[in-house]
Amino acid sequence: MTPSPGDSALALAAAPDSRRFRSEAGPDPQRSARPRPRRLGPGRPIAYGWTFGPLLLLAVWSTGSATGLIDTRTLAAPWTVVSTAADLIAEGRLQDNLLTSLGRSVQGLFWGVLVGVVLGLLAGLTRIGEYLIDGPVHIKRAIPALALIPLLMLWLGIGEGMKITTIALIVFAPVYIQIHDGLRAIDSRYVELAETLGVSQRDFLRHVALPATLPGFFLGLRFAVNSSWLALVVVEQINSTSGIGYMIELARTYGQTEIIILGLVVYALLGLSSDALVRLLQRRVLSWRRTLAD
Repeated sequence: MTPSPGDSALALAAAPDSRRFRSEAGPDPQRSARPRPRRLGPGRPIAYGWTFGPLLLLAVWSTGSATGLIDTRTLAAPWTVVSTAADLIAEGRLQDNLLTSLGRSVQGLFWGVLVGVVLGLLAGLTRIGEYLIDGPVHIKRAIPALALIPLLMLWLGIGEGMKITTIALIVFAPVYIQIHDGLRAIDSRYVELAETLGVSQRDFLRHVALPATLPGFFLGLRFAVNSSWLALVVVEQINSTSGIGYMIELARTYGQTEIIILGLVVYALLGLSSDALVRLLQRRVLSWRRTLAD
């Protein structure tokens, strides 16, 4: 039997009431059965999760040393390295060499970051600065900084000046590149808006240009910090009488693998702690940003 137009109208009129009845009776089972959308991203952070990798490496090293799979003449056992560290600390040798290495790295890092920031700002904010600076910097990047050591030794000798200059030359490049690219990547609409509003050059630098370079600056600073420790390993093995690198080179001469491993562990701890310090400073300064890491 074909429904009449009146019956269709009654059905449409009753439809809202039926929907209201279902909402009062409870949630729709079909709707509640739908799976929740999957959370994208790396997941929630785990407390002290950064220790998982080092602890796993230490467990493999300890197990291999205890079972004899790792020859202690080739790679000293962890407990041997710890006892050697205790002896060197008691003698005061480890502290003295560590302070010397820290002094060299901090001085080279300071001058390298300062030069990188100044050159990056000049090249990023002015055309003439870019024409004069960007080319020589990329030429320098094409030449390995460690290949310049013989030339620096002829110019500056084999003292502290050569070592600090070598570290600075390796450090400044990543800082310069990040600042220069950060300034060049500013959206031109912001510049046009600032010009329309009559913003002065000083206010534009303070409120637009410099904040735009901060994320890149901290990334370059992390590269610079790691590069300073890499350069330190090399320069401290060139006619040095103190420092962690000198201690490693002296241990190599006498075949003391436990001291070599201890020096590498010290370098690793210095690199990790300095990188963590930069990341902490980055989170404080860039607290206004919301990223995937959060």
